Amino acid sequence: MATSNDPTLAGTLAQATDLDLPTTESRGDNIVRSEGIDRSDVVDVLNDLLENSRDGEYGFKTCAEQVETSKAKQLFAARAEGCRQAGEELMQLIRRYGGEPASGGTAAGALHRGWVAVKGTVGADSELSILESCERGEDTAIARYRKALKADLPADVRELVQRQADGAQRNHDQIRDLRNAARAAS
Repeated sequence: MATSNDPTLAGTLAQATDLDLPTTESRGDNIVRSEGIDRSDVVDVLNDLLENSRDGEYGFKTCAEQVETSKAKQLFAARAEGCRQAGEELMQLIRRYGGEPASGGTAAGALHRGWVAVKGTVGADSELSILESCERGEDTAIARYRKALKADLPADVRELVQRQADGAQRNHDQIRDLRNAARAAS
């Protein structure tokens, strides 16, 4: 509450108008605040999803390298590009919220990609096997988006996260359907 000795703008206004105003002036910190989450929490959520997007990009590229058919290569390359674009969108929001984008993906994502590559090296790189690995990766992506959507996010962030979560679900469903078709054919 402002006092008669308060030299801030809030204090001056409170004295002139007899209003009960806070004594601190806004420095703009609260411009991008939501009720239950502050800027650094927003950046943390976005960076988690950025790592997730990179895992998807790198994972789909790895899968594209391991499959034989041009149709599967094109599918995985397109999914890798979609994940790259999602990462770009996330980096823009991270910077807008005053953060620094994370570099790289997650350790779990690197291990998963390594496993796909090992399977390819030992000859277990059937298209079915690769599709199963991709589906597991998309399961992880969906779980991370669901976790992010549980946070109290500002409207612009929630809109982007929801749109990307819907895209991850579509990726998952398409890969699941292809996996089911591959299972039926074998």
